[in-house]
Amino acid sequence: VVAFPFEDIYIDRRHILHSLTRREQKIIFYFALLTASLGIGGIRAIVCPLSAYNLEDCGPKELLSFFNWFYWLVNLNSAVVFVSISYIQQSVARNLGFLIPFVSVLMAMITIHMVRGEMIYKPKTGSSLLTTFGIISSALKMCCVRYRYFSGSVTNWLDHAKENCGGRYSETQVESTKLLARLFPLFVFQILYRTCIMQIPSGYYLQTMNSNLHFSGFVLPVAAMNVISIVPLLLLVPILECINSCLFSSKDTGYPPTLYIVVGQLFAALSVMVAGFSEIHRKHFPQVKQTLSDEVLLVSSMPCFHLAPQYILLGVAEALVTPSCSLLSFQLVPGRIRGISMHFLTLFNGAGCFMGAFFVQTAHSGTQGTWFPHLLHEGKLERFFFFLAALMTVNTLGFWTIAHRYTNLNQEYTNEFRGSLSEEKLLKHEKAIKHYDSVLERSPILSPMEKT
Repeated sequence: VVAFPFEDIYIDRRHILHSLTRREQKIIFYFALLTASLGIGGIRAIVCPLSAYNLEDCGPKELLSFFNWFYWLVNLNSAVVFVSISYIQQSVARNLGFLIPFVSVLMAMITIHMVRGEMIYKPKTGSSLLTTFGIISSALKMCCVRYRYFSGSVTNWLDHAKENCGGRYSETQVESTKLLARLFPLFVFQILYRTCIMQIPSGYYLQTMNSNLHFSGFVLPVAAMNVISIVPLLLLVPILECINSCLFSSKDTGYPPTLYIVVGQLFAALSVMVAGFSEIHRKHFPQVKQTLSDEVLLVSSMPCFHLAPQYILLGVAEALVTPSCSLLSFQLVPGRIRGISMHFLTLFNGAGCFMGAFFVQTAHSGTQGTWFPHLLHEGKLERFFFFLAALMTVNTLGFWTIAHRYTNLNQEYTNEFRGSLSEEKLLKHEKAIKHYDSVLERSPILSPMEKT
């Protein structure tokens, strides 16, 4: 709603609904971006875990199938949006492109309110996001205290938060947090991958905007090129599901998710590298005038479809990486903190977006606009793509070296530890304390007064 009056809206030339200054329009625009990001972050962090909670007793193969089809439906929705709304916003009315999502979200809120009774899920007690952060802060505090005043060590630094080590958290809570901490390297290696994915609305967008968008007398929306990156995912998911059904039995987990992640990240690095060569190829075409949103731009005469390979490669990468990362984040932690694990995955994906913005700003400032220029035909955007491709290759090799940590999906910590060893230790410890107390109560020791 706040993005709707981005420009002056006229009923006729004598009646203006509003007339905002440029500064006021910028304030409204950035406020709209903030509210949109908060909404998107909340939806991504909640909807997918909420849907997967009903599959806690399923194996890795069924979970991977769920995440594959979940993201397939999400991207099918995105394809419809990029084709329809982007065309309306670019060729019909820009403000109508804001109004359609507003009405859609409003209808979705009404629908959710009507069926809210069937969508309530009460997560298992025993851990929360505050508990997780409390365990980490308590362990860090106890580490500093013990390092300064005491000697001695524990097998893991988080063990300092346990009650029997001077902390105030139970062993089950700490062990759950330790399993979550094991996933942090996986999350960190997704940051640079997400930076490559964010080239679609940044670097790839600039390339497409500066290419020839005319196709048989029809001007394609720039955002419609995103559909090319979505099509591989829509095609690959059914193919992968058929392969898993035909080659592997119901008890077999199939190929490890880490293999999909490594291959997908290689496709992402290859996509950015192809984008660099496409940029060199684009400059060899003569420039022509092109009108976009009532603005005349001088662009390359190269058809925008020449950029399709880099979009396709990124689409293949998304089809392989995103469902596999969600599976590992969900399967390798106990049920009580699975929602928290999915939240951290979303958080690190967001960090990848910030990293992409940081790279763009650094490349623009450090090279004085050469690597990320204002006028694309006057700069060297291909150098930025080659640099990012090199970083992504190193990132993939780094993840490959630690991929063995996340290969086994059937260890004892899945499904609430399956008779957790830590819980057995706690029971034994409590029994020992009770036995010790009963021995003290039956002890015949007399006080000095009683002896006299």
